[in-house]
Amino acid sequence: MAREFELCPGRRVGGDQPCFIIAEIGQNHQGDLDIAKRMIRMVKDCGADCAKFQKSELEYKFNKKALERPYTSKHSWGKTYGEHKRHLEFSHDQYRELKKYAEEIGIFFTASGMDEMAVEFLHELDVPFFKVGSGDTNNFPYLEKTAKKGRPMVISSGMQSMSTMHQVYQIVKPINPNFCFLQ
Repeated sequence: MAREFELCPGRRVGGDQPCFIIAEIGQNHQGDLDIAKRMIRMVKDCGADCAKFQKSELEYKFNKKALERPYTSKHSWGKTYGEHKRHLEFSHDQYRELKKYAEEIGIFFTASGMDEMAVEFLHELDVPFFKVGSGDTNNFPYLEKTAKKGRPMVISSGMQSMSTMHQVYQIVKPINPNFCFLQ
């Protein structure tokens, strides 16, 4: 782990650098592209450095049974979990549009790749860095594949043990020294 490194073009983090603020939008846009754009504008206006979403490739991440499972929460966007997730998940073209919008208004754009195929897409999308969610911090094959892409990484520690974080360090450091832990 480098003491200081370039997380985004022209923007270093660590050491004596100013705090880098990542605004978590996640899927709070409710599957609406206009809401997502308004949220990007809001976080830009509030002084954040980066708007961050979450990207999943649903057919890769979940099996058929999980996607067909009834989902009856009052917050559901469909009758099944798959319908709910499909409503919230933006397409690749919509992600390209959001990234372009973020660039136009002058804020960095990235997403947590919630599975390996999502990381592939985000790499193709040319996000400045990968954000690893705490739920994937102990997914060592995922970490290794993500690190091999060569982009800077922000890895959430979540509720991981110190032992797990040592393992994460040992896996990522030799492959990609441009990473930091988010605690």
